Amino acid sequence: MFIFRHSFPRTFVYAFVFLFFYGWFQVISGNNTWAYFLKIFLGVSLSYLFYYYVILEANYDVQRLFELYLKGVYIVSIIGLIQFVSFKLNFGLGYDYSFILNKWGVIKGGSFGIRLNSIFMEPTHFATFCSSGVFVAIYTLLVKPFYYSRKQCFVVIVAYFLSFSGMGYWGIIIMLFLLAINFGFVKSAVFGVPFILVTYIYLYNNVYEFRDRIDGLTEVYETNEYQIGRTHGSAINLYDNYNVAKRNFSEHWLGTGLGSHPVAFDKYSMAKKIKIGGFANNAKDANSMFLRLMSETGIVGIAAALFLIINFFVIRRPNAVEIDESYWIISGALLVMILLNLLRQGHYFLFGFPFFV
Repeated sequence: MFIFRHSFPRTFVYAFVFLFFYGWFQVISGNNTWAYFLKIFLGVSLSYLFYYYVILEANYDVQRLFELYLKGVYIVSIIGLIQFVSFKLNFGLGYDYSFILNKWGVIKGGSFGIRLNSIFMEPTHFATFCSSGVFVAIYTLLVKPFYYSRKQCFVVIVAYFLSFSGMGYWGIIIMLFLLAINFGFVKSAVFGVPFILVTYIYLYNNVYEFRDRIDGLTEVYETNEYQIGRTHGSAINLYDNYNVAKRNFSEHWLGTGLGSHPVAFDKYSMAKKIKIGGFANNAKDANSMFLRLMSETGIVGIAAALFLIINFFVIRRPNAVEIDESYWIISGALLVMILLNLLRQGHYFLFGFPFFV
């Protein structure tokens, strides 16, 4: 129905045709399989087309669409807080949602025995999805109101912190950095940088999950070695996928096609030899969208990602006019979401990511 009303976007057609024929070439070259390729190609093309038509149907009313997202963040944050309170009260049905969906189980850990994942598979998924909403909440508390009330801001931020997601906490630092930049270079240097450093030091000294992942990443990248049981598993997974992506990129600088990272993982992974559950996790999504783009789309995908960020979020054109502050808030919030996905989450269309791009 959307297609009949709006027709096919020409730019999408060119991109999909290129991705299809290049992916087909990589399959017949033995660098991918039809199952992996078609699963990701169809998922990417259909999801990006769907959200393109959603924006068209909304008549490019970005603010209204973003407010719907913010409402969703508030709802899943409330569910997360219900999960936390139910856990402390030992009310199983209130915190263990695996009876609804087996992937909505309890994630133990954190300072209180549970890491909030709300209705998501992992706390990191919850934190990444909510990150744009948390940016808005912090802006509201530090600068001036935008959509959320102060009570709603505290709900969203508290739930976000209770995820005890290391990547979520890195998101806080990114948010503060973006807000500091918006207030000008001098003010950023005097007030913003010390505030960001204090935030980092506090998280490192007081949040075990954050410190453990930082120490694990530092150790494995500095020494090229890790110890099972001592080095954080996420650090091992990320480092392993980094090596896989780097080696695959060195062999195929244009990448090996959508969905091909598992094939490269089987060729180059170190962790696949470890006979302990969990150490071959993220073989399909590379543990990072940037690493997956490097592995599957090569220099073209990396260039496209950098162009997106630099052209739409960094460069201010000389003839640009002053716009409503709300659009800067939305842009900053979207940039946080994109950066966190590039750093940690490698799925191309998980939880509506194309909507934010």
